[in-house]
Amino acid sequence: MNRNTDAGALVTGGARTLDMLKEEITRRVARSGPPLGGITVEDAAAALQSIDSLDREQWAGAFSSVAERHCQRGIKLEGGDREGAAGAYWQAWRLHHFARWPTENTPARLHARQRALDAFQRYGRLLDPPMETLRVPLDGKVVVAYLRAPRSAEPAPVALAISGLDSRKEDIAAHTDAYLKRGMAVVAVDMPGTGEAPTAPTEAKPERMFSALIDYLLTRDDVDATRLVVQGRSFSGYWAAKLAYTERERLRGVVMHGGPVHYTFQPGWCAAALQTGEYLYDYFEAWRAMMGATTLDEMLAKVARLSLLDMGLLDKPCAPMLVVNGARDSQITIEDVFLLLRHGDAKDAWVNPQGGHMGRSPEWPQPAIAEKVVMPWMAKKLQS
Repeated sequence: MNRNTDAGALVTGGARTLDMLKEEITRRVARSGPPLGGITVEDAAAALQSIDSLDREQWAGAFSSVAERHCQRGIKLEGGDREGAAGAYWQAWRLHHFARWPTENTPARLHARQRALDAFQRYGRLLDPPMETLRVPLDGKVVVAYLRAPRSAEPAPVALAISGLDSRKEDIAAHTDAYLKRGMAVVAVDMPGTGEAPTAPTEAKPERMFSALIDYLLTRDDVDATRLVVQGRSFSGYWAAKLAYTERERLRGVVMHGGPVHYTFQPGWCAAALQTGEYLYDYFEAWRAMMGATTLDEMLAKVARLSLLDMGLLDKPCAPMLVVNGARDSQITIEDVFLLLRHGDAKDAWVNPQGGHMGRSPEWPQPAIAEKVVMPWMAKKLQS
C-alpha cells in the first residue's frame, strides 16, 4: 500500500491501472455514481484527456482547470441571468470538489478545496431562499455550517445533516430542495476531522461541536429546533449514532445511514477494507487525514478507540433510530447494523441484501433510498 502523505501517486481501489481508473470514472459519471454525481460526461472527458499518470497533483489540476471555465461563466452571467449563474457556480463547485477529493493532502488539492468553497458560496447566495452560513463559537474556534429553510409562516423543524469521510457539508447543502419540499430546514455540517470541523475524532468529546450547534439553533426563532433529527451518512453515521445516546433528550430521531459502530474499527476488517475496489482511490489517505495519523498501524490504533460498544453506550437509552445499509458493503461492515439492533432500545432498520455501501444497488440507487426510505422516516419523526 502506498502511504505517501504529500503528493505522489493515487492509490486506486482494487489496484486499478491508469486506464482502468479512467474507465471506472467514465462509468460512474455516466450513471451519476459516487463520488462523481453531478459531473457531466463532457466535463469528465475534458479533464481525463489531459491526464497521463496517477499523479495526485495532475488529477487535481485537470479537474480544477475544467471547473474554472464554469466559474468564469458564472461571473459573466451573474448580472443578468441569476439562475444560469447559479448553475455555473454549482458545476464549478462540483468539479473543484472532486479535484480535492477524497482529502486535501497536496498543494493542488488544497487549492481546489478553497476554490470549491468559493464557488459554492457564490452558488448559495443566488438560491431562493438563499443559503446562510453559520459560524458558532466553540472553545476559541468556530463551527461552520450551512442553513437553508423553507419560506413558511411557521418555524420549520430541522434536519441536522452531517457529511462523511470524504464528502463535505457542501455535498449536503447542494441538495437541499428535497428537505424544503417536505417542510424541513436543513443544517449541513462537517464531521470531526474533516472539512472545516473544529474538533478531531481523537480528542475529548469531539461531538460537542454538534451540541454547540444545537444550542445555537435553539436560540433562533425562524426554525424550530425543538423538532430536530440528526442524519449521518457513511462514516458520519457513527456520529449520528453517538448523538442518539449523548443528545437523546433533544432529538426526535437519528438516521444512522451506512456508518461504523464497532466491528468496522477492528484491525482485521479495517485494514482489509482499505483495499476495496468499491472506493475509487486514496481510501487510506482519507482515513489517515481524518484520524491525524501517519502510518497504518497508528491509524488502526486510533480508530479502535472510537468503538461505541467499548464506550458502553449501546445498552443505554437512545433517541428513535433508523439504521440503513447494504449487506454487501465492503467499506463498513453490515455487522455494525446488526450490533445496534441487538443492543439497547428497539430500532427501525432497512437493509438491502444486494446493496453495497449505504445500501446502494442498481435497483436502489442513492436518490431512491433517500426519497423512499430516509426522508419519509425523518418527516414522520418531525411531525408535531
